[in-house]
Amino acid sequence: MEAFFNFINNSVILAVLYALVWIGVFLTILMENRNPAKSLAYILVLVFVPVLGLIIYYLFGRDFRKQKIFQKKGFGEEDISREYLSKYSRNSLEDLQFMEEKIGDLVQPFRQLFLEKQSLIHSGNKVTLLTNGEEKFPALFRALEMAQHHIHIEYYIFSKDDIGLKLTEILMQKASEGVRVRVIADDRGSRRIRDIPEMLRKAGVEFYSFMPVRFASLSQANYRNHRKIVVIDGKSGFVGGLNLDDRYLNNGKHRLFWRDTHIKIEGPAVQELQLNFLKNLSFVSKKHFELKAEYFPEASNYEDGAVVSVAASGPASPHPYNMEILLSAINRARKSIKITNPYFIPSDQLLLALELAVANGVLVELIIPARSDSFIVQHASFSFISPLIKRGAKVYLYKKGFVHAKTMVVDGEICFVGTVNMDIRSFYINFEIAAVLHQQQLCEQMETQFQKDKADSRLIIAADWKKRPKRKRFLDSLCRLLAPLL
Repeated sequence: MEAFFNFINNSVILAVLYALVWIGVFLTILMENRNPAKSLAYILVLVFVPVLGLIIYYLFGRDFRKQKIFQKKGFGEEDISREYLSKYSRNSLEDLQFMEEKIGDLVQPFRQLFLEKQSLIHSGNKVTLLTNGEEKFPALFRALEMAQHHIHIEYYIFSKDDIGLKLTEILMQKASEGVRVRVIADDRGSRRIRDIPEMLRKAGVEFYSFMPVRFASLSQANYRNHRKIVVIDGKSGFVGGLNLDDRYLNNGKHRLFWRDTHIKIEGPAVQELQLNFLKNLSFVSKKHFELKAEYFPEASNYEDGAVVSVAASGPASPHPYNMEILLSAINRARKSIKITNPYFIPSDQLLLALELAVANGVLVELIIPARSDSFIVQHASFSFISPLIKRGAKVYLYKKGFVHAKTMVVDGEICFVGTVNMDIRSFYINFEIAAVLHQQQLCEQMETQFQKDKADSRLIIAADWKKRPKRKRFLDSLCRLLAPLL
């Protein structure tokens, strides 16, 4: 009997302690004044799955934990940016004025990045559009083999497979030739990298794992480096959606066709990729790297080349710059908006901007996967496209394989290529990067590719979409509740 009463007493004590913790978390969520939808999502998780909800909030939901992580000594993004602007700011103001005369209001994304001191404006760049792994990897390997001074690589996924081993072989060879090679790979994304870091370090390559997740640092698991950056000698660079993995190479070894977009940049805009690599290098190495001229050499200026700025954002950013520049461009569209994105779970601001664009006579077209690699994401996405379809936007489901490209073309005048998914995670949680470009030839190439992708897609008919089974529509609505946490 005594054991029974002890059990009851202990249970009551535990219940009271749990209730106090729950109330504390609830009040913390309210006091943080974060996005109401996100606050409500966390509260629902706490209510319906109480113990698991506390764990999820501890690992992923605490803003003060984020601030502690990214205020560690050694990050110093603002100091690095100030040093960069003081040393390498040249003709951006002239380029901005030229762009205003040429494309009018569509200059806004460039202007914002410049005035917010996030990116200079660089004219005279040669930009090569690389479609899928079949074009990206040969171009990347050729460029790496020509490196003479340094190679900087930063990726979300780096796998030990044919692509990863080929890259490793090139990097080891270049290191033996005296080229300075530095590599940053995300700890969670690159789980299949195996012993490549040891191979590279033995060959003299500086290898850094971005925010390793161990038991003592589980709260870091939510903040991932989703960027894909390569800089070679400060003169050429690569950015886009393709990671270092065989699945992105459609060579018959994998059943799923992978549709993706990358670009190669040659010219002065490469220094923006360099700057953002060095910022993260400073973070992972806990060292400050002086922005020496050898990393920012005088670049070739290509006549009639592309105008390029670069938007970089992450959990340490004061504002969600990648979301903001997309909004700026969408709000100023007059003719057309063509978006390709694998994870379409937009913020309220983006969804409203797209609806208003349609209402103002702008042709809005969106390509998303017919089948996502995430059940929850797919159904959440379907809930967001419904209001667009009702408003008159054209939404296409890509059927040939999995479309992973993250691109947007506005009015055939400016385009975006990068790592940014249209979801809350990309806008606020992950480290992301995107190039903002103006060049008629490049925009035409991207619009041509968009038409090809439409041919491999199915247009959603509004009347048919309304007839979807109630079970599927319920799943869409249910998964949408989790959208702020995805």
